[in-house]
Amino acid sequence: MFAEIRKKERTMEPQQVRDALECGEYGTLSMCGVNGYGYGVPLNYVLEEDHLYFHCAVEGEKLRSLSKNNKVSFCVVGKAQVVAKEFTTSYQSIIAFGKATFVSSEDEIRRAMLLLVKKYSPEYMETGEKYINQAIKRIQVIRLDVEHLSGKSNRMA
Repeated sequence: MFAEIRKKERTMEPQQVRDALECGEYGTLSMCGVNGYGYGVPLNYVLEEDHLYFHCAVEGEKLRSLSKNNKVSFCVVGKAQVVAKEFTTSYQSIIAFGKATFVSSEDEIRRAMLLLVKKYSPEYMETGEKYINQAIKRIQVIRLDVEHLSGKSNRMA
């Protein structure tokens, strides 16, 4: 169902893929827009087991698009560096495919948001928790249930 990586020698091992995904700062969520065109949006995220979590406002284009078609991909590029003299790029790229779900449980929303605070602002956990508690009704969390995960890298010697 999912295309294989063409250059097999660049395929990352499963643990390398997870490590790169956990360390990534942001990725691009790609979906089918309500107008039929592809729609990609850069997002912060956090990985927990086989789920990626994102947060956003409670309305918008992303939510309208996901309501029509929840099949998505999420791409993270890590450690990219152009190697000009070789006419190439050293990189890692991870692609996750799956279905996006709107999280409705306040407990899961709170947990996902705390995971995001822990990843991006670990020194502000207490402040982050206070913010989450006062804003929880204005937060939409999206959970991507990963069905397929692949990664490739081009590491220059």
